[in-house]
Amino acid sequence: MALINLPVVAPVVAKAINVSTNYLGAYVALVYFAAMVATLLGGAAVKRWGAIRLSQAGLVSSASGLFLCAIPHPLAIVLGALLIGAGYGPITPASSHLLIKTTPPEKLSFVFSIKQTGVPLGGMIAGALVPSLDLAIGWQLAFILAGVACLLCAWAVQPLRAALDEDRDPTVRPSLAASVVQPLRLILEHPSLRPLSLTSFLFAVCQMSLMAYLVTFLFEDLGWSLVAAGVALTVAQAGGVAGRILWGYVADRWLSPTTMLIVIALLLTLGAVGTALLHPDSSPWILFPVLVIFGASAIGWNGVFLAQIARLAPAGQASVATGGTLCITFFGVVLGPPLFGVLAGLLNSYGASYGVLGLLGLIITALLFRLRNTAHRASV
Repeated sequence: MALINLPVVAPVVAKAINVSTNYLGAYVALVYFAAMVATLLGGAAVKRWGAIRLSQAGLVSSASGLFLCAIPHPLAIVLGALLIGAGYGPITPASSHLLIKTTPPEKLSFVFSIKQTGVPLGGMIAGALVPSLDLAIGWQLAFILAGVACLLCAWAVQPLRAALDEDRDPTVRPSLAASVVQPLRLILEHPSLRPLSLTSFLFAVCQMSLMAYLVTFLFEDLGWSLVAAGVALTVAQAGGVAGRILWGYVADRWLSPTTMLIVIALLLTLGAVGTALLHPDSSPWILFPVLVIFGASAIGWNGVFLAQIARLAPAGQASVATGGTLCITFFGVVLGPPLFGVLAGLLNSYGASYGVLGLLGLIITALLFRLRNTAHRASV
């Protein structure tokens, strides 16, 4: 929710600081640049301080970022974006560390998918509440309230720390150099983790382009009100929640994780092309199903993907492998939205830019087919 607060009221914030909404991609890039660095440090930090303590630190950092973003000045928003990213980055390595040691292998995809519903649920809350709060009390107070919610959550999980952080090792000394080299080396040298990480880069471009620009697309290209566009984002996020749970359940019972990801990539292509074909006269009965499909795929892939990364990682290296993979994922997020914004400016259409994302879905599909065939040949 901390991350999505600004994008769902981007036109209002952009007007307040006198910049174009095309610069929204720069905000997203700054958030994920900080997240990319923080997630590489996450594996060692989990071992040193524990997953719960690291999660609490992330919430406090995100709250501080929201308070800064409430100041209508570009420099304050830049610093706020970096703090939000620094808080967002370590959360997934921390949660992967907890789940891999407590979840039965046959339920791994489903449990990771449930955990990952926190991301679209936060987006749903932001999309549903922040535009309305902007009308009632202003976007700045809305950001402050979200920051207070982060602080309350950090306080609420304190009773869990003694039991869940019992495996922390105070002798571990996180090092930026070692934390960068070890996770990336693990990913790049592993024959299955490497191509999976590449697909996560492309998935991330699609996911954040959908989440960051959907409200602006509906507001500027299709003429929707800001509140109605926020509701549409909530619908797409709801598709992501449903997709994450459904895909995880299916991947544990009927399809292999790689095959499940292929299906998701094909649905992503369908959703992206469908979004590109929307126009101001499109009926909500068409628009909302398209957004559900787009959200279920572009937002719903993470749980199956992260469970597969944890499953393939060497014993005891789940948080390190997750950190290395997410660094590559976040690199896609850093590059994706700014390029999407530039492309929208060149094409003079956010919708046409969504159509280009359909091509990325086909590339993901081809990569996953190759990975599945290679794994099949290796097993016979």
